[in-house]
Amino acid sequence: MRCGTFVPSKLLETAFSRADRRRRHAAAAWLLALCAPAPAQDASVQRVWEAGAYSFSDELGGFLIRGVTGTGTKDDPIVITEELESASPVTLVIRTIKPIRPFDSSGDYAGGFLHVEIDVTNTSELPWIEFEFELQEHLRVPSTFGDGLSFDQRRSDGATVTSSSFARFSRDFEPFDRLLFTEGKIDHLESGSFGFLISDFTPRWEFYLVQDPRIPSS
Repeated sequence: MRCGTFVPSKLLETAFSRADRRRRHAAAAWLLALCAPAPAQDASVQRVWEAGAYSFSDELGGFLIRGVTGTGTKDDPIVITEELESASPVTLVIRTIKPIRPFDSSGDYAGGFLHVEIDVTNTSELPWIEFEFELQEHLRVPSTFGDGLSFDQRRSDGATVTSSSFARFSRDFEPFDRLLFTEGKIDHLESGSFGFLISDFTPRWEFYLVQDPRIPSS
């Protein structure tokens, strides 16, 4: 259409009304998007949590990490909050995210000494009457005495081992590194805590902590 061309008023009215309708539809869509509630975030989506010089993952399944805090020092231990969905063994994957510096105790490096507290809730619908932890340098391969990875094998008094729900514990360092808590119970939907020191005199970039709740045999 050239400038100066005569346009009937009916045609102009139709063109303007169509443009106006498009603008109204666009505005309505924008308002609906603005007012719509944000989608809820599923806490179980996060599989890797970072704290101190390490990351912690529930990627192998069977349980959920709900939070991780701390640096891993004696005064500021790594606190891992979990939910165990079954009474079967589950495996926590631990990786270093900062440089390795053996025997460094600042929490700024992976020094080979990691103070840990596990706060776990029983969502398995079965009571736990014992609870065992096992360290592994290689997945599904028992850690031996000579690999340097242990529940503080240099100390025999167990001063670094604690539990809120079990009265006794025992440690085995050969042919695997295991820590077994007994004389206690964690019922369905109840929580308990476990504290211990993981020591590794030859620090690795990745290792595993198997958690095994035990149920009554009958």
